[in-house]
Amino acid sequence: MSGEGEAQYFSKDFEWEVLKAEVEADPSLQSDSDAWKRFHIRHSSGKFFKERRYLLKEFPELVSCEENSKVLEVGCGNGSTALPILRGNKNVTVYACDCSSETLERAKEIMEASAAAPLKHRFHTFCCDLSINGFPKWLACNPCQEKFLPKQQGCSLDGPQFNDLCSLQEPDRCIGGVDFVTLIFTLSAVSFERMPSSIKECFTVLKPGGLLLFRDYGLYDMTMLRFEPERRVGFRQYMRSDGTRSYFFCLDTARDLFLGAGFIELELVYCCIKSANRRNGKSMQRVWVHGKFQKPFCI
Repeated sequence: MSGEGEAQYFSKDFEWEVLKAEVEADPSLQSDSDAWKRFHIRHSSGKFFKERRYLLKEFPELVSCEENSKVLEVGCGNGSTALPILRGNKNVTVYACDCSSETLERAKEIMEASAAAPLKHRFHTFCCDLSINGFPKWLACNPCQEKFLPKQQGCSLDGPQFNDLCSLQEPDRCIGGVDFVTLIFTLSAVSFERMPSSIKECFTVLKPGGLLLFRDYGLYDMTMLRFEPERRVGFRQYMRSDGTRSYFFCLDTARDLFLGAGFIELELVYCCIKSANRRNGKSMQRVWVHGKFQKPFCI
């Protein structure tokens, strides 16, 4: 099904249950930290993070959605998720937030330098730390503003282009908001205690029937096994040397978090992928959690 010259992508190279049994039977698999430290040094320039083109295959709704659809990319980083979405669908507008204003500037630079058709007019950024401040009120659908965000403080916006979201809102009608929220390797960076409120914020800004598209680190992923024991700061949560966090999800935890916020589960699976390191000939077992959740049409 892949196009000519395009790398094939698989999500079931091995069974997660088999990996689980191997890890739990061999504690030594959790002590190799040298390779993880070298990884950070080797990729400190940020060139490692490339476009996530595979997301259009994993989430085809982003390609087939209606004209003028709006996507909220949470924790956009350098735009590695937003850029393939914009390339793949000319009818989509992406609103991207990140807690770092410097990162947002870098994302805009990458967008402007893109060789594709001009994309920057469909890419709008705003600085916001979801886990602490929540989203600005203008992003939520109209009834949800008063129901869920009565004391919400505004975040800094990226110019007047946000008026189109606000102008769509009418009294007593859930017309504002976004059609999709993408949480791609973002929730794992939030402390576990703040995850429920962060997911609830995402629920609030979605239109009824809107989709939340989720992908993040799964339990027993290679990176989890390479953390030193002293880096563990909570249940399945670790602190990197640069102070950032990483949580590793099992399906039950992800399910409880999203259903607890009011979402309907559409898909929730482990993606188990073998990645070969050509330099040292080693095979790496990556585990990600893939999920699609829907906001009910009637709330």
